[in-house]
Amino acid sequence: MSNGPAIRVEELARVFRVRRREAKGQRREIVALGGVDLEVSRGELMGVLGPNGAGKTTLIKILATLLAPTSGTAEVAGVDVVADPWEVRRHIGMVSGGESSGYGLLTVEENLWMFSQFYGIDSKAAKARIRELLEIVGLADRSKTKIYHLSTGMRQKMNFVRGFMTDPEILFLDEPTLGLDVQTARVLRDFIGAWVRERGDRTILLTTHTMQEADELCDRVAIIDRGRILACDRPDALKRDLQKDAIFHLCVGALTELEPLVGGIEGVAHCTQTLREDHAEVDLILSNENALTSILSAIQEHGGSLLSLEKREPTLEDVFLRIVGYGFEEAEGVEEGSG
Repeated sequence: MSNGPAIRVEELARVFRVRRREAKGQRREIVALGGVDLEVSRGELMGVLGPNGAGKTTLIKILATLLAPTSGTAEVAGVDVVADPWEVRRHIGMVSGGESSGYGLLTVEENLWMFSQFYGIDSKAAKARIRELLEIVGLADRSKTKIYHLSTGMRQKMNFVRGFMTDPEILFLDEPTLGLDVQTARVLRDFIGAWVRERGDRTILLTTHTMQEADELCDRVAIIDRGRILACDRPDALKRDLQKDAIFHLCVGALTELEPLVGGIEGVAHCTQTLREDHAEVDLILSNENALTSILSAIQEHGGSLLSLEKREPTLEDVFLRIVGYGFEEAEGVEEGSG
């Protein structure tokens, strides 16, 4: 085992070339990763937080040796992912949210046991581990069920168990709770946190677009957007940096176009509006709290009515808004080659 970091990435880039619909035979380039630098220490649970299409899955696939980088370097467990991918695979495990895997004619237990044998795990120990993990994820009563009878959520639970079967040195979790119900997602988050705490030499790189997941689990969070890491620190430190700003949540009646009205007022760093059936909700980040007076006056002058006003502590979503300039919902349309 190398004494260096679990993961080291320098100037990592990946460019996809896709055929242009409007110009036959021509291709355009989509930058999935645009020169990423990242270092993850051993024993750390590092989160990569970003919207769909930000480059999270591309990063994971390169580190897991499933995709070659266009340029730059990446080392996992001290091994270059391009020069020696087979050695890298000896040290890692991976779980991808929404992944469909397993042999449909085999049962859950048979699939997991077969996977364990690929890694040379003692059969008796493997069966005990399978029973333990299936109980944790609430799938013990389906251990004898064939895969093709499982729902999408149940398959995701099985994939999760498979990722932890080998007790890997470094584990990549790519949206591991995607598509799961709230209770199951909570159980899996608790298990992930405990797994790292109880094994001081194990490392997890977790990609997510769920703020709560990143905030609860991660020692550090890297915020990624359009293939670039824009900030990287502990969740509390990222939020503390935002505390110099004032953050408000407003409910306003009778007005539907608040963003153009409020966004141009001096001292408004960011304004996001969500329309409800009978009112609009506005989230404000103010670099100068005195701007609130001008905002309330503008609402009143344009016939709006203030239903409620709340000042709150910053969240990771506020951090994302401040750094990136738009929220996750706005970012969903950003085009990118792969996750």
